Amino acid sequence: MTGEEPEEPGDGASFAGPPIDDPELLARLPEPLRQRLTRVNGYVAYAGGLHVRGACRAPEWHSLRAAWLGENAIHRLFPAVRADDVPWAEDALGDQFLLRDGVVLRLEAETGRVESLGVDLTGFEQRVRDDPFEYLRLAPLEQFAREGGELRPGQLLSVYPPYCVEESARGVALRAVPAAARLRWLSALAREIGGLADGAALRLEIVRPESAASGDTEKEP
Repeated sequence: MTGEEPEEPGDGASFAGPPIDDPELLARLPEPLRQRLTRVNGYVAYAGGLHVRGACRAPEWHSLRAAWLGENAIHRLFPAVRADDVPWAEDALGDQFLLRDGVVLRLEAETGRVESLGVDLTGFEQRVRDDPFEYLRLAPLEQFAREGGELRPGQLLSVYPPYCVEESARGVALRAVPAAARLRWLSALAREIGGLADGAALRLEIVRPESAASGDTEKEP
């Protein structure tokens, strides 16, 4: 693909979005994203390393409306995200890719910080094609696969201890969990550490993402 040609699911795509059933939302999107979703209504590729949401109402984990305007919209979960930022995609860990004034930003979901990637959609797609391993940070997925795991559509990777804490340098445990639960957990973590200075001591009382949704208080291993 070259120029302004929309990105399509690459080799290894594990999910392609259903037909568009949310034309009202589609009409609100920036033209470059609207063109892409008209051609392919979102997908999961790179073994779960990139999930592009679609203009559909179901499944909810794939719905751009739910992520942008819903009760658990990304901007409601993470204060640094603006209500007009379009949360069009995410990576395997739950970091979000946002569109703001035509520029792609990354929400570091563990910390709640937003940074500009300095590219538009076309530039983002080119960077992904050039080096998906580095640009999409696929190392955790590679580890998960080596350990016999498989990330299914609608799931994200749970990481313990979180990468934002020093202890993670000694190794992390990875599990596949429902995407909605992972994002709620990341939101709670980001709010807890958001006011801390770098290097500050932190004691984590971490609840399993899937257990948190059911009220179970079992902690992460």
